[in-house]
Amino acid sequence: MTSIAAREDRATAEASAWLARLQRHDVSEDDGLEFEAWLAIAPANKPAYREALAVWQAFEQGADEVLAELEHAARAPARRAPSRRWLVGAGGFAVAAGLALAILPSSLMQPTFQTYVTGKGQHQRVTLADGSVVDLNAETSLRVSFGPAGRRVVLGDGEAIFDVAHDERRPFTVEASNRVVRVVGTQFDVRNRQGELIVTVARGKVQVRPTAAVVSGRAFLLTPGQRLEIGQGGVEELKAVDPQETFSWRAGRLVYRDQPLADVVADLNRQFVQQIEIGDPDLGKTPITGVIVLDDPQSVMARLSLMLPIRSVPSDSGLLLLRK
Repeated sequence: MTSIAAREDRATAEASAWLARLQRHDVSEDDGLEFEAWLAIAPANKPAYREALAVWQAFEQGADEVLAELEHAARAPARRAPSRRWLVGAGGFAVAAGLALAILPSSLMQPTFQTYVTGKGQHQRVTLADGSVVDLNAETSLRVSFGPAGRRVVLGDGEAIFDVAHDERRPFTVEASNRVVRVVGTQFDVRNRQGELIVTVARGKVQVRPTAAVVSGRAFLLTPGQRLEIGQGGVEELKAVDPQETFSWRAGRLVYRDQPLADVVADLNRQFVQQIEIGDPDLGKTPITGVIVLDDPQSVMARLSLMLPIRSVPSDSGLLLLRK
């Protein structure tokens, strides 16, 4: 029978391997699912992963001094006895460095930078190094930077759902459209499309404030069931919503309440390669309320024609919407 110590050693080694694997530029949804399965398969795995993260973070905090000490030691004569300073380490970081060198790959000893991009009709689930999970909607760009002081994400044009692992020592921030969304551990959706920012909270608390470069705007503290909408002109509106309606795109559905048809078509054009055009600009102002299942453009248009006085005809780019 495998001893407890042996199981713990194995969990530590596997945790280190997962830290490295989740840093790869080509990390996939399958990697994330396998990681979640590994966390659940043995009681020792979760604490081992937390410990590996703690060692990595401790090393990062004193990385400069530790690496300088290592370089100095490498140049010193081989017969020289180790100094007390090396044994103790500045603030104990030499010990952390020794552990880090023992179990972590060199690629993890610097802040990590990853970029994720989805194309038209593509969704992607990403599991980050801290265990946070991000679901990217179609046509979304995301840049992730993890360091000792915090976890930073920059969301370009796009939308993503964040399920953030709790870490009081390193806040998780999302920057989008001149705003900073700051959390410690929570679940929320951020939509940044053409300068309009929408933040919806499902769990925990989220702070939204202007970036340092913006002089106008105020800070908001959002709780579950709240949505903050900031228009292109900077107009801020706080609403009570059902977060699951916002999250429904992850399950292949879009939920609308009195949204202009033009906005709905813009969303659909991100989900399908075949594009949809509106023949009459006034038609694009028609409000729509309902649930749209994202199967294929023809089926979507057939169901929309039952909800609105519209019809679709083939066009050079895909489909053209006209009044009935």
